[in-house]
Amino acid sequence: MAEASSLVGKLETEVEIKASAGKFHHMFAERPHRVSKATPDKIHGCELHEGDWGKVGSIVIWKYVHDGKVSVAKDRIEAVDPEKNLITFKVLEGDLMKEYKSFVFTIQVTPKQEGPGSIVHWHLEYEKISEEVAHPETLLQFFVKISKEIDEHLLAEADPALS
Repeated sequence: MAEASSLVGKLETEVEIKASAGKFHHMFAERPHRVSKATPDKIHGCELHEGDWGKVGSIVIWKYVHDGKVSVAKDRIEAVDPEKNLITFKVLEGDLMKEYKSFVFTIQVTPKQEGPGSIVHWHLEYEKISEEVAHPETLLQFFVKISKEIDEHLLAEADPALS
């Protein structure tokens, strides 16, 4: 039993952004197909495969570049909570599943206590297929970079003078 636990992991990080929690959440929940506009070198596209944008049970397919490699992920939306600006995706198929038995990531955005802006909290839960597989630290850094690029995109959208 102890062996299995070393394959199971959790990684978390927080990214401070200037955009509102609601706007950032809306981008992933209602307009993930627009994420590629904000991060064109990282996310190449997001297509709705089944269901509706931002609805539990819907299936989306992400095309992205991670560690210099074009990758694909087919995800099911497991949870959406607009009140908490939270969305959870479970990876069903794709490149990540070559190294992980299960992979779930949650994005929760909370308004900062003081002043404008928000904190984006990324929470990854996964089970590796073997000890040889690295923990997904590079993926966590990838999400940090995406968060910052989406933030810049949302701020430029809000300020016509910047676009």
